[in-house]
Amino acid sequence: MHGVYNPGLVALSLIVAVLASYMTLDLATRIVLIAAYGQRRFFWLSGGAASMGTGIWSMHFIGMLALRMPIEMGYDLWMTVCSLLLAVVSSGLALMLMTRRRMGRTTLFAGGVLMGLGIAAMHYVGMLAMRMHPAIHYAPAMFALSVGIAVAASWAALWLAFTLRDVGKKELRWKRVAAALVMGGAVASVHYLGMCAARFPAGASCGVKGGVNTDELTLIVTGVTLCVLMVTLIASIMGTKFDLQELRMSASLEAANRQLIDMATRDALTGIANRKAYMEELERAVVRAKESGGKFTVMFMDLDGFKAVNDSLGHSAGDMLLKAFSRHLIQSVRSGDSVARLGGDEFVVLLEGLGRPQEIEQVAMNILGRMQEEFRIEGTPLRVTTSIGIATYPEDGDTAEALLKSADMAMYDAKQNGRNRYRFFDTEMSKAAAKTLMIYRGLSEAIRNNQFSLVFQPKFRSVGGVTGVEALIRWIHPEMGNIPPLDFISVAEQTGQIGEICDWVLAEVCRMINRWKTLGLPPVKVAVNLSPEQLHQDDYVERVQALVEAAGVRPEQIMFEITETVAMHDAEMTAELIQKFQRAGFDIAIDDFGTGYSSLAYLQQFRVKQLKIDRFFTLGLDSQGEEGHTIVSKMIELAHSLQMVVVAEGVETESQMEMLKDLKCDELQGFLLGRPLPSGDLERLLQEEHGVEVREPEHEMLMLPAPKSLTAAMW
Repeated sequence: MHGVYNPGLVALSLIVAVLASYMTLDLATRIVLIAAYGQRRFFWLSGGAASMGTGIWSMHFIGMLALRMPIEMGYDLWMTVCSLLLAVVSSGLALMLMTRRRMGRTTLFAGGVLMGLGIAAMHYVGMLAMRMHPAIHYAPAMFALSVGIAVAASWAALWLAFTLRDVGKKELRWKRVAAALVMGGAVASVHYLGMCAARFPAGASCGVKGGVNTDELTLIVTGVTLCVLMVTLIASIMGTKFDLQELRMSASLEAANRQLIDMATRDALTGIANRKAYMEELERAVVRAKESGGKFTVMFMDLDGFKAVNDSLGHSAGDMLLKAFSRHLIQSVRSGDSVARLGGDEFVVLLEGLGRPQEIEQVAMNILGRMQEEFRIEGTPLRVTTSIGIATYPEDGDTAEALLKSADMAMYDAKQNGRNRYRFFDTEMSKAAAKTLMIYRGLSEAIRNNQFSLVFQPKFRSVGGVTGVEALIRWIHPEMGNIPPLDFISVAEQTGQIGEICDWVLAEVCRMINRWKTLGLPPVKVAVNLSPEQLHQDDYVERVQALVEAAGVRPEQIMFEITETVAMHDAEMTAELIQKFQRAGFDIAIDDFGTGYSSLAYLQQFRVKQLKIDRFFTLGLDSQGEEGHTIVSKMIELAHSLQMVVVAEGVETESQMEMLKDLKCDELQGFLLGRPLPSGDLERLLQEEHGVEVREPEHEMLMLPAPKSLTAAMW
């Protein structure tokens, strides 16, 4: 018995198959990228399985309804529902496989077989719903071919859906349409091959009585299916747009949160970890070490002379130097080591997994070695060094704060002992650091509380008579007592407080010169030591000149002393600075001559007023015999050839004084001739030497207090 197909219903079945395929691909994308977890995933899997299964089942039944047989046809309701359930279950299995994060070959093969068998079972159970008498027979070859195509079509559908589920790429949308056409055609071919395999015996009849009418079934299936597919597709498209917008907002919030976290834990200038992040990592390292009984190391370092770079080249150059240093530091340590900037020019490194001191020393030497490379900042070549302090858990501290403090003390010790080196922490440093901390805190109050004072050490002509004095600062602390300049000057230089102290010294010298003038004493030249920090201030000479003029003191009454080591550190800059001082009317002396690395060419270029031979060579006149005598003799000859006055420091014995006189040394200074004197004792010495009767002022001389800075003095 043969039937005839309705072309319109056949076309409709193909449309339903393609639409169901496209909806399946769209749902797979949505489930993977939008509703990946929780109840939303279950909702879209369930709804998608129902919609997809309904679409496949509808294509099947529309195709069956397209066949017009010469007998009245009907379908058993429960068998029809059973075939629908088979389609839904198969679709659910397919969607679960399509939406996996990964799908291997075995999974793809097994899924294709199960889904294909489910679709074939849905078709043939649907055929059984007609209950033909006698039963329908199937051609074995065509039957096997239909089942094989069902499996192959299912395998292709799974592979296409898994491959084309990236909704973010617009070019895949047209590929998805093409894939839907292929999938729809494959699903339709299963049905129509299965129908070709069916053999209806002549005289057969449909055994369904009171079943669903064919015309009613056509309308119901077509209408419901199209509605379900369209509603599902629209819901998926609208939901995808909404969820994509939600994802974009969520991504923006996550990006903003990451940026906030990055800002909170990263140093804005260098991009490495900041103090907060480093301390948190250090605390975690303490916890890990306590649990495992292990050790780790903290390195604390800063740049030697960074303040001078900032003062001379500007803060932008300083920032560039810090960035370059951070890059060098990262390249000098291991990949797993934590590097951070605490602030300013202070950097730290956390080393875990290194137990032996030799391994730690190797990392420190790597850092120091890389710092030997030349930095080029805004076209200016710079060579900077770093001082490194090293502390190890738990020997040098059992908390993050204690370890950082110990490493800081060790770094300060490295800086105090020559810079450009590393030091391991030891307990003696703790005592020294406590004293240094007291000095640092006390310096900020010393000027304000009038704890500083000046003493003056005379300089004598070799034939007798005072030629001038050198101003020396003294500090009497209320708790620590008399603090030697060697102890607090270095601290002041390291902490940047030296500028304020030097300003006070110069202002106090001007005040004393005015006092001596008022007392009727003869003019005396006062020598003032210059700090290296002041040499890097572009307008320092102008500020000094303004202070001296404001105090009413003539520039020729003041001489500035620069140590040889400081002068030769940047000879070009020193020569320019000396010329500025000389043009302003001040005299300059080179102090501690012979201890540095003088260049005769620069010494000639400096053209200073005085050359002060260091006490080491004066002592050598007694201890080194003829060799010491020859060295001092050549120094004096050199200075005289350059028209300089020679002053020998540290004269403590009669033999030294006699030899210096024989060598025609111009001036002598030392304890043998005169110790540093308070201003009152100096005044009496000058009175006695010059036979001057002091004229005490009838009323207190109007004097401004010594200003705390040159800025205040200029005002």
